[in-house]
Amino acid sequence: MAHGSGYFKTTYEADMALVDTRLRRLTLAALVVLLAALPRVASPFSLELVTQTALAAVGALALNVLTGLAGQISLGHAGFLCAGAFTVGILVESVKAPPLVTLPAAALVGALLGTLVGVPSLRLKGLYLALGTLAMHFVVLYAASEYQARWGFNTGVSVPAPTIAGIRFRSGLQWYYVLVAFAALTTLLSVNLTRSRVGRAWMAIRDREIAAASLGIAVARYKLLAFVASSVVTALAGAVWAYYRSFVSVEAFSFFVTIEFIAMIVIGGMGSTLGALLGASFVTLLPYGIDAVVGALAPGGAAPYWLFPLKFGAFGLLMALFLLFEPLGLVGIWRRARTWIVLWPLRYAPLRSAR
Repeated sequence: MAHGSGYFKTTYEADMALVDTRLRRLTLAALVVLLAALPRVASPFSLELVTQTALAAVGALALNVLTGLAGQISLGHAGFLCAGAFTVGILVESVKAPPLVTLPAAALVGALLGTLVGVPSLRLKGLYLALGTLAMHFVVLYAASEYQARWGFNTGVSVPAPTIAGIRFRSGLQWYYVLVAFAALTTLLSVNLTRSRVGRAWMAIRDREIAAASLGIAVARYKLLAFVASSVVTALAGAVWAYYRSFVSVEAFSFFVTIEFIAMIVIGGMGSTLGALLGASFVTLLPYGIDAVVGALAPGGAAPYWLFPLKFGAFGLLMALFLLFEPLGLVGIWRRARTWIVLWPLRYAPLRSAR
């Protein structure tokens, strides 16, 4: 198989390699060096932005597995995050449990919720499946709000900084390395899932469920597995978020959070690991970009009142524009740009269907 510029795969080992070309190896090495050296040259605010992007990327990758690969619509992503975060808050507040207990417990809660939602999904499709996952979202938020109110935590539950192997994680630099490593591991897991038998089964179910069943794929089992895998990673992301923020409140997991994550995979490119990463970066940094524009238009803080709601309407507008004009998302733009660079100065045009 050719890559357009002298790269050919001649063995199965080369075909299955994660980083299969010299350019990709150099790019990956440069990215690792950049992320390792960034704390030495970047401001604390810039590190905070990268840290938030890394945590958002974990949630986007988890949703991409469920919706992008397996084709199962979910509107309960914020509910899974809330379940993981409140599992940490409850265990820390009630029994002073350490992170080595709370994190596996959050993953277990996520697996149970994924099973509870995944079993009905075997008989639900489309809008009905979306409403089922949305119902789970509100059930989890109701349970969390009841705990928060009945135990006197009117504003939320405080979570102390975690201590693992004698190291107390409290500084922004420590969390930068932890969350970037968490995002890197999740990315590696996502890429390997895409290449595995399970990932191919998910994509077959997404493309045509009846055809997948006729090929011998256990559709029910793989659907349930998709919900469980996605909910486990999402609940872990919520648990890490609780430690990172040192505070858990039900108000932080509104339905708008779900919309943000859906925007990440739609804008980035559904079904693509790179698309989930690009979408998470774009959606996380977009509000800060709007704030910068507002600050530039109205220095001194006297911004027109109608500029601030832009950050809330921008997600819906961008999703609509990408669905209409760029259904492949940012990753589609990147692929076309890469093809143009590789083939330059030859003219490149996408194949068109014959009429």
